[in-house]
Order: sequence, then structure tokens, then C-alpha cells
Amino acid sequence: MKQLHLIGLTLLVGITQAGLALAGAVDSASLPAAKQTLSKNYLTSQEAASMKQSLGNKAFFVDVRTQAELEYVGVADPVDANIPYMIDDYSGWDDKKARYAMSPNSGFLSKMTDVISKAGLNKNSTVIVMCRSGDRSARAADLLSNAGYSKVYSVVDGFEGDQAKDGDHKGQRVVNGWKNSGLPWSYNLVKSKMYIE
Repeated sequence: MKQLHLIGLTLLVGITQAGLALAGAVDSASLPAAKQTLSKNYLTSQEAASMKQSLGNKAFFVDVRTQAELEYVGVADPVDANIPYMIDDYSGWDDKKARYAMSPNSGFLSKMTDVISKAGLNKNSTVIVMCRSGDRSARAADLLSNAGYSKVYSVVDGFEGDQAKDGDHKGQRVVNGWKNSGLPWSYNLVKSKMYIE
């Protein structure tokens, strides 16, 4: 029994190390322009889960979706904080996207600096950024890179994933992403992790 436990532990360590080796294995040339970042550091949702599990408190995992998205769609269990990159503006309409307008969160960078510091981390620490599908996380990652953060990773498939291009689920976010990969998530929000203005 002891040998089986050691074999299992060895396999787990190997898988974790392999997950970290895969970090950044996403081919940036294959990504749409909206998902590309200045740093060229990309993770799939599965790689992000492996990296966070492996690094624990040495990595900061931020979900940059709006508060409403977390409340009604759910949140990944290992997320350290929600800091929206964009804020819903229910007084305006976006004709191009056929939805309520969104505006940049002017407090995003200062709040990130605050939570990173409170976590005992700094601009050289690993930061994992996730949104719905990889577009906003890329923009947030660029903002952090421009502010001097050196290890920023964007989760290219996000929490909900990409839309199916055909089939019965055409237009639905069922292709990839945190939720579709069977990774741990919940509708239960932890107040200390949530963005409250």
C-alpha cells in the first residue's frame, strides 16, 4: 500500500510539473488579435488551474469579469479576487454588441496594486488573469504589463469558453473554458474576494 501511495504521489508531481512546463504552450500566432498580449504569456484554463495549484499563494489569480457575471454565471474556486476590468453601464447601450454598454474600470490598476500587496506579492510575482473568454483578460494583462508586472498570464479560453461555430450549440459558449473543462467552480461568492466599490 505504501508503494502505491508513493507511485501515486510521483505521478501527481510529474503531472503538476508537466502542467507548469505547458504554461505558455499556447501558440500566440493562432490566437485572434483580441486575445494576444504584450507579454505573450498564455494559459488554457486547465494550465491555469495546474499553475495555481502548484504555486499556491505565490501566484495571484484574478477574475476580471463584472460583478454580475460572477453572481449569475459563477466563479472558479481558486480565484483570489474579482477586480472587473470593465464595468457594466446600464444607462447606455452598445449597438455593435447588442448589449448594455461597458466602460473601463478606472480603479482597476490601483485595486490590483492593493490586493497584490496585501497578498504579500509584488510586480515580479505570477499573476493569472481570467475573464469570460480571453479578450478582457488580454487587455487587463497588457495594462498590468505596462505597469511593470513581469509575469502576467492571460487565460485564453476564460471561464465560459469560446462559442461553437456550428452544430446544435452554435453561438453558445461550450467549446472550452474553465466551466466546460470540469474544473472546480461555484455560484457561492466569497465576500472578501469580491469587488465592492
